[in-house]
Amino acid sequence: MAFLELKNLSISYGSASVLRDISIQVEPGDIVTILGANGAGKTTLLRAISGLVQPAAGEIWFDGEPIHVLTPEQIVRRRLVHVPEGRRIFPGLTVRENLLLGASNRKWPSRRQIETEADETLSLFPELQPFINSLGWMLSGGQQQMLAIARGLMAQPKLLLLDEPSLGLAPVIVQNLFAAIRQVHRQGMTILLVEQNANIALSVATHGYVLETGRVTVSGTPDQLKTNDEVLHAYLGGHH
Repeated sequence: MAFLELKNLSISYGSASVLRDISIQVEPGDIVTILGANGAGKTTLLRAISGLVQPAAGEIWFDGEPIHVLTPEQIVRRRLVHVPEGRRIFPGLTVRENLLLGASNRKWPSRRQIETEADETLSLFPELQPFINSLGWMLSGGQQQMLAIARGLMAQPKLLLLDEPSLGLAPVIVQNLFAAIRQVHRQGMTILLVEQNANIALSVATHGYVLETGRVTVSGTPDQLKTNDEVLHAYLGGHH
């Protein structure tokens, strides 16, 4: 049994089928990336894992138990943390306050312990350190995305779901962001990453899946995906 396992998962909105017969596995310590065009069902997949969408068929298992029968609150308590698309930080709070709120799902850690952890988490994101007492709305888009991920880490996840972290960011900012994601992974975090930027996603991933119109069409290691003609042509802008 994998750490996270989607077994023959199907999801429909009304009569429209969004995901069909999806099977995906994530092992501890992996960064698994899900590639796919807009509308392929990538965000729906993450929403299903975090309990926001009910499967029409199939199962989702996490850390040895079925979670597709749980509420989103119960899933978060199992330390499966979803950083949604669109950098939803609190703009009127400081960077530090945003981080401290990230620990709100945990049972009674002391204020001092959380503040120490906030400092440790920030050390992974050196670009944020000068802004610890600045309000969220003063940050650039890239810094807000780093803060959203840092806030997710404060929940001490066993598994971190990242939805399109590079969306709308300039290439140089994306490089910095992914350097931080790579660092988080090095420290032992298991990550499921939904990303349109296939090149950078495959540069950090241990395994990847391609989602097309609701089905997994290709899966494999980054090297296998990079040499697959279909992936090359559709996502990496190259030809063999």
